[in-house]
Amino acid sequence: MPTFFLNGNLVHFAAFKEHIGFYPTPSGIEAFQKELSIYKGAKGSVQFPLNEPMPLKLISRIVKFRAAENLKKARVKPVKGNGVFGRILPLNTLMDFLPSYA
Repeated sequence: MPTFFLNGNLVHFAAFKEHIGFYPTPSGIEAFQKELSIYKGAKGSVQFPLNEPMPLKLISRIVKFRAAENLKKARVKPVKGNGVFGRILPLNTLMDFLPSYA
């Protein structure tokens, strides 16, 4: 499953026949529970139907929330290892895929 890392797992995503699965961990779902309530989901996941526009602004906010959460944790304890296959994708790589809403 494609995963973006920033001091650990940031978000995962996967394509399915009728939806995109987005996995920002349980904390990412909980922090945006109200906005995500219109979508199917579970404790750490949400399903965005392919027949509806992707909520890019919401996804961007969730990713930024998760990045801040991981950076805060990194200041508390060191990260073990160096990621899957020895490669950690920097946050700006993920942000390149998301539109700017400044």
